Amino acid sequence: MKTLKTTMILAITLLLLPIISNAQANQAFWIHADQVKPSMTGEYEKVSKDFIAACKKHDLKDADWTTAQIDDGTYLSITPIKNMADLDKNTLAPLAEKMGNENFRAIFDRFNKCYDKHGNYIVVLSNELSYMPNGLTINTEGKNYRKWHFLYVTPENVQNLREKIKELKALYEKKGAKEHFRIYRAGFGTMGDYFLAVVSAKDAQDYARQSDENEALLGEEGKKLFEDMFKYVDKYESKSGGMRPDLSYSATKK
Repeated sequence: MKTLKTTMILAITLLLLPIISNAQANQAFWIHADQVKPSMTGEYEKVSKDFIAACKKHDLKDADWTTAQIDDGTYLSITPIKNMADLDKNTLAPLAEKMGNENFRAIFDRFNKCYDKHGNYIVVLSNELSYMPNGLTINTEGKNYRKWHFLYVTPENVQNLREKIKELKALYEKKGAKEHFRIYRAGFGTMGDYFLAVVSAKDAQDYARQSDENEALLGEEGKKLFEDMFKYVDKYESKSGGMRPDLSYSATKK
């Protein structure tokens, strides 16, 4: 049993090494996903707001997250982390102490009735691959609509796909494209590998408009580059949704 435990620790450490090294150059995010039942959406949002109110009332420190809602009913709590050691911190412990364990547990009992599936994983935002000429940030004021493009890739094509994304970024820069994108790489806790392109807009109509304008701007050169890039994509899927500032929390800074 001791040998098995040692082997598992070593295996996990080896899996985490690439994430740790990437996080040093880029920004890693811990994602908590709740797959909310359609009939419980209203209750989930009510509990979320009650939970945030409790955090503010008791001045919870060192616990910042932004929330996104995907149209399929998934809610994402997105927390920036410096390294894997951040995952060991129980940032909610002070809240439980101030509220009392019974009241604290009651909130999460209410949460648990809203979904049957939830989980955690890590993604890493790539400075090298993202295109945001005015500065890389996930906070796009006035543009809370989101389009998530998942580019799944097999191990043998990771480097090829990465190079094509770099070429695409270079083309956007050359053309002065108004449509910006952020590229994330799947990290620890995900099944399979993917690059995730996230585009912000004011709403669905604004996204469609800027997408059409961008396609016209890139022209045939862009069309061919996208075709070449998708030769290395094992599976593609897109999701729509938006950021929910009303379900997000930022600790008071002194």
